[in-house]
Amino acid sequence: MYLLGYDIGSSSVKACLVEAESGKIVAQDFFPKVEMQIIAEKTGWAEQHPESWWTHLKLAHASVMKQSGVAAEDIKVIGISWQMHGLVLVDKNQQVLRPAIIWCDSRAVPYGEKAFEAIGKEKCLSHLLNSPGNFTAAKLAWVKENEPHIYEKIDQLMLPGDYIGMRLTGDIVTTVEGLSEGIFWDFKQNALSEEVLNYFGFEKRFIPEIKPTFGIQGLVSAETAKELGLKAGTPVCYRAGDQPNNALSLNVFNPGEIASTAGTSGVVYGVLGQVNYDPLSRVNTFAHVNHSASQTRLGVLLCINGTGILNSWIKRNVAPAGISYNDMNRLASQSPIGSKGLSIIPFGNGAERILENKETGCSIHGINFNIHNQSDIIRAAQEGIVFSFQYGMEIMEEMGMDIRMIRAGNANMFLSPVFRQTLASISGDTIELYDTDGAAGAAKGAGIGAGIYKDNKEAFASLEKLAVIEPETGIKAQYQEAYERWKNQVSGSF
Repeated sequence: MYLLGYDIGSSSVKACLVEAESGKIVAQDFFPKVEMQIIAEKTGWAEQHPESWWTHLKLAHASVMKQSGVAAEDIKVIGISWQMHGLVLVDKNQQVLRPAIIWCDSRAVPYGEKAFEAIGKEKCLSHLLNSPGNFTAAKLAWVKENEPHIYEKIDQLMLPGDYIGMRLTGDIVTTVEGLSEGIFWDFKQNALSEEVLNYFGFEKRFIPEIKPTFGIQGLVSAETAKELGLKAGTPVCYRAGDQPNNALSLNVFNPGEIASTAGTSGVVYGVLGQVNYDPLSRVNTFAHVNHSASQTRLGVLLCINGTGILNSWIKRNVAPAGISYNDMNRLASQSPIGSKGLSIIPFGNGAERILENKETGCSIHGINFNIHNQSDIIRAAQEGIVFSFQYGMEIMEEMGMDIRMIRAGNANMFLSPVFRQTLASISGDTIELYDTDGAAGAAKGAGIGAGIYKDNKEAFASLEKLAVIEPETGIKAQYQEAYERWKNQVSGSF
């Protein structure tokens, strides 16, 4: 018995086949092998053709079926993960009306800002848990004003994963988690936000039928079964945005648990057990995969733009030519905690939400030509990234989150001993590293939704823990001194 997961990213589409009993990945692949095209007709725009997601899904799917040799009838369930906050529009014949406006498109910012003022900041934050910002609702407002000929043809709006669900099953449905990331959900009323719909003048019929995150959301149609080589009637039993799904793939379900990634940008995603929000909107709050009216489980999302991109800049411009990241990590370890008084502010990749959307740029402080070398600069960059994570986690703690554990994939910045030890020690939290990814998480999420697993503990019992990093409590004062110095520099920069 096998579980199939798809992960629809903006760079690639992944497919993964998991053997249910053992929980082991038997085949996985992704397409395209170079980054998927993002259409940017104007500065700040970012679009993709939903059909291209389907094309690459078919290629990845065909590859895992060929690798595994698994028969179609042995695949019992399908799960979907997707790039968050996108907008897909279809007409009554389920034909896409325009390219999808994806997560990194910023054209809708003014529409979200006006809604924030008009609806009321306190009401938005207390009911929506966010500013309407640049999320899906604001993107639809842009279409309404600028493309009325498109808007008048809309039958349903979807998030990217809902579109994939439609292609699989022929049914258009969504979830509370998806609606919350689009800023359509009122957490106080536990219903669609009348304020958002009324302010923007959206018709309620645009919103698809709401299904649970876990459970049958549709059955693979005969047409799609033929196209993919699946069995008609195979149920789709799970869908979630990529960050909630990444947390699921790391078995992060309960209040105080944290999932983190540290690639080009960095994410800290924590579970909150009560309805709350940051009054300065420095983090975003959405429904987590196991949120319900009877059990509050919110995902608090902190995004740091200047993460791995700073490390790669250091590699290209500061580190010895031709050096590997592993060698850079060894060089970083040759510098002491605090980098001999050197601090690097990592915010050189655009406006940072945790700084209230200010664009401070990256800066280096305290450099001494007589004592500092490449090792100190490399370590200071990694410490600066860690300190930005801690800065954001303190916002989460102000919201009532009791952070105890950080779980992450064994990849990117988490491959650096300096990075992960500094994060464990300054936060006081244990870090656990795992071998997993979003497509495998979607497959296991579908197993939960189908009842193949009784709960998340059973689903992730086989999750392979690669390493545990405990805080260095005896020398925390040294980390704290470096962090306080860094915070003072941040405070002075805006």
